[in-house]
Amino acid sequence: MMNILVVGGGGREHALVRALSASKKVKKIWCAPGNAGIAAEAECVAVKSDDIPRLLKFAREKKVDLTLVGPESPLVNGLVDHFRRAGLKVVGPTRAAARLEGSKSFAKEFMRKYGIPTARCEVIPNFRKGTYVLTRWPGRSVVKADGLAAGKGVKVCESQAEAKEFLYDVMEKEIFGGAGDTAVIEECLEGQEATVMAFCDGKTLAAMPASQDHKRLLDNDRGPNTGGMGAYAPAPLITPDLQADIEATIFKPFLKGLQAESFDFRGIIYFGLMITPQGPKVLEFNVRFGDPETQVVLPLLESDLTEILLAVAEQRLSGLRIRWSKQTALTVVLAAAGYPAGPERGRTVKGIRGAAKGEGVQVYCAGVGEQKKQWVTAGGRVLAVTGIGSSFKEARDRAYKAVAKISFSGMQYRRDIGAKAMEALSR
Repeated sequence: MMNILVVGGGGREHALVRALSASKKVKKIWCAPGNAGIAAEAECVAVKSDDIPRLLKFAREKKVDLTLVGPESPLVNGLVDHFRRAGLKVVGPTRAAARLEGSKSFAKEFMRKYGIPTARCEVIPNFRKGTYVLTRWPGRSVVKADGLAAGKGVKVCESQAEAKEFLYDVMEKEIFGGAGDTAVIEECLEGQEATVMAFCDGKTLAAMPASQDHKRLLDNDRGPNTGGMGAYAPAPLITPDLQADIEATIFKPFLKGLQAESFDFRGIIYFGLMITPQGPKVLEFNVRFGDPETQVVLPLLESDLTEILLAVAEQRLSGLRIRWSKQTALTVVLAAAGYPAGPERGRTVKGIRGAAKGEGVQVYCAGVGEQKKQWVTAGGRVLAVTGIGSSFKEARDRAYKAVAKISFSGMQYRRDIGAKAMEALSR
């Protein structure tokens, strides 16, 4: 029986805790720092996810058998290196390998070096160089802060003027802090976006069902970029033939690159893809479970998540057969008023328990706190409501039926999650 520590405190971590708690191999789960919803299913620890010394001390004292890291920041800052040096088992890449997410320019160079298809780009060391580069980029372009920006440091720009304005915000106004000391300008790829996450032990990749996320705040892909307002899986866009293409043109050279660079990557790799007329191309790497992709993919997992993560940590993933449900899942994110710019906190959240009782429904808490024995909003994305069904329509109907039972002042959510996929499937 194992003691497990989950690092993080959002909806992704709630989904991970719930999946791990279903394992017969698990004795105890701690979550640091967790949230009010997670506290009902695991013991929450008042340690921030980026406080590596205190997390390490806790793991040693409690004799934690396996640690799983949710957010990107502790990975980029070397949590895995510290834990492994202390002889502790942990799922995640080392600091060197985590640069694949921590630096957009590093990731682009890795892709170029190992022949992974991606958009052409230029790395921008300062704003002056960026304005010069933009004179040679007519029309649409994509401007990215090089470092971590919580999924918000990217903008698709329709003109040179818009790109220059965002580049100024990133590099001169420093709206993302040090993440914008360097920037990247890319060509704007045309197609549909999709995500494929995979378990990775450095030698083997085991793909999870593909998903499609909805980044914009408002219906019809309007409004500002967010961390993600909903998703569905498996994505009908990723056919078996396309999946085989992804594995041949992206998975294979990715593994080759890991081994050539001697990267210790025992964790989760997230491939953000654009499916273009020329084939799949990589938009970005994340070196951990996505959010809200985790909340839509994990409900489809039939195998024991604990066994899989242990195999990842011990580099024996190739000997494991991972089983996935043939059902469909769809997640709707409920966000606080003012999100993403300035989310309101302290608003009473009602109806969670009633919504969670619905057939084929999972409700995951993200920005949820507790005041006077009531759950209240405590972050931007408050809840993720997932419907699971035998068809896309059934999953979607169940998710939105559950959403209708939940309320808090200023609640924001998209009403069109999966709508385009439904239209495509009905043709």
